[in-house]
Amino acid sequence: MEKKPFVPFVPASRSMDELTFKALFLGAIMAVTLGAANAYVGMTAGLTVAATFPAAVVAMAVLRIFRGTILEENIARTTASVGEGLVAGAIFTIPAFIISGAWEDLHYLESTAIMLIGGVLGVLFIIVLRRTLVVEADLPFPESVAASEIVKAGQGGQTGAAYLFAAMGLAGGWEFLKNLNGIQLIQDSASRFFAFGRSSIDILQGRVEYTGGLLGATPSASPMLMGVGFIVGTRISSVLFSGAVMGWLLLVPLSVFLNPGLGTLIGPNETYGDLATAVWLQQVRPLAVGTMIVAAFYTLWSLRQSLITGIGRALKNIGAAAGGEETDRTDLDLDLKKVLVGIGATAVACFFLYYHFSGSAVGSVTLTVVMVILGFLFAAVAGYLVGLIGSSNNPVSGLTLSALLIAAVMMVVLGVTDVRGVAGVLGVAGVVCCAAAIAGDMMQDLKVGHILGGTPWRMQISELIGVIFAALVLTLPLIALHNVYVIGSAELPAPQAGLMALMANGIVAGEMAWPLVIVGMFFAVGLILIKAPAPMLIAVGMYLPFESTSAIFVGGLVKWIFELVLKRKGATEEEKARAENTGILVSSGFIAGESLMAVFLAILVIGADKFPALLAFQNLNFLEEPSYFLSLFAYVIVLGMLVWLPISRMRSEGLPTTHLDH
Repeated sequence: MEKKPFVPFVPASRSMDELTFKALFLGAIMAVTLGAANAYVGMTAGLTVAATFPAAVVAMAVLRIFRGTILEENIARTTASVGEGLVAGAIFTIPAFIISGAWEDLHYLESTAIMLIGGVLGVLFIIVLRRTLVVEADLPFPESVAASEIVKAGQGGQTGAAYLFAAMGLAGGWEFLKNLNGIQLIQDSASRFFAFGRSSIDILQGRVEYTGGLLGATPSASPMLMGVGFIVGTRISSVLFSGAVMGWLLLVPLSVFLNPGLGTLIGPNETYGDLATAVWLQQVRPLAVGTMIVAAFYTLWSLRQSLITGIGRALKNIGAAAGGEETDRTDLDLDLKKVLVGIGATAVACFFLYYHFSGSAVGSVTLTVVMVILGFLFAAVAGYLVGLIGSSNNPVSGLTLSALLIAAVMMVVLGVTDVRGVAGVLGVAGVVCCAAAIAGDMMQDLKVGHILGGTPWRMQISELIGVIFAALVLTLPLIALHNVYVIGSAELPAPQAGLMALMANGIVAGEMAWPLVIVGMFFAVGLILIKAPAPMLIAVGMYLPFESTSAIFVGGLVKWIFELVLKRKGATEEEKARAENTGILVSSGFIAGESLMAVFLAILVIGADKFPALLAFQNLNFLEEPSYFLSLFAYVIVLGMLVWLPISRMRSEGLPTTHLDH
């Protein structure tokens, strides 16, 4: 049977406002806002959440006031989602400069240059690949289809924006009460040391000896983390939590049981909780990194057929992206010659960036060539995988690790093995990671535009504008978060960046806890042999603080309760889809509200150094100690907002009924 020609929602023959100032302005503001939010949640939870869904809802709600068209909404959403993609590439690599010791603080110019070069390259590479992957390849694009259906349904009048903003307000207020000095009413989590067997703690000549015990901790009272768990689902959150159980409830206490002398890691006045954290930081985390290394390559190996097919298709049909004889508005890209010139100019800028890092002309040329080749291949891979599984599941960190290892080996061969070599390798990883993340994000956006009837070249311009604007601004919230929470600490662990830093230092500078890393590698092999699900997630669970991972798991349990109630109520497929989309919308609000408030509080603390009046209330001290009992309300709020609210509204008309496959 001959395949019917595709007809977009807005026909190619119809002309309407699209690339307008109001659409670009709204998109740029959302790009920075959602990017800053994802910076915090990504460095805290090790996961980022696709911004397409909340961006689409906000674009519909705001532009409706200004009589915006559906294509203007598409441009605003496209521009907005750039922030999440760019910051995902940034937080996986740029914090590694600090964790590795290459930088003492985040550098604005260098960080911005990495995001700008990587982001622009990602856009330019995908322009070359658009027709191949969006039009010709028979890929499902699950999240793109869902986002386009939401936009279509929103034309009927209901956007669901009230749920998003209500959840943002609740989560933002909760974070304010939890973390602002002087106002702190809520304790984030509670912990207690449980002693077993010979449980005495002896202090002998300033030496603390722990002869056995277990540290118990409650999940973080964080709507944001529980919202992440709801979105990723019960299975993924459970696998992630299994890593926390393995690290915190097996390896940490086992290490202390077998080595009572580990008390020397902490001072005589510190507690078992401090010792457990020290053991986790110095022993379990390097082991988790070894597990992540093998797991990342195993993930790529598992996807080898898809990767080979995607790269082959892209290289075979690369000439089709020039536009050919097609004249339809919905099939016009930016001129290919100008795109290739742009890639060349960006590569030159990349050379000077790498020379600034490494101080080696030969090394910089080598790194630039590696970056361009791997950047294009990984952009094709990322775009293809987004078409298969959606951007939320795109293994960008695994692709970046591959680029980092290749660049690191080349730097060792060239003899650039000091801190400059480490910085150069991390620079390659940063550019490639930003390019791959933007490529996946943009491919998803272009597919949404293809379904809705958007004009590709206009969307590509909006992506470039979004990248430039976001790159110039997003380093600032990263700096604020580091100055207050400290990148690499338990509050801001940045797991993927920690992995990149350890690998760069280990290969280039020869500084790695190889015994622990190798043990972690064998642990990953064991997980693979028993066919454990997602070894990478298990490793990330070991790497993250227990309070964070267990809170994500609570969100997964809430999703399980949600699905169970739906089943018992006998909901139809349409009602299930409407309820699930409402829940995802509320979860997105939790994530945006809490993370944005955390960024705001970080900026407030920094500004208080120059303007003390900003924190004039910091000595109010309503309670001597923040209350954990009050924090229990977080679970009640999340349960009500993510179970009762969506199910009570599932028979309402207007909300989208297409499943969001996260």
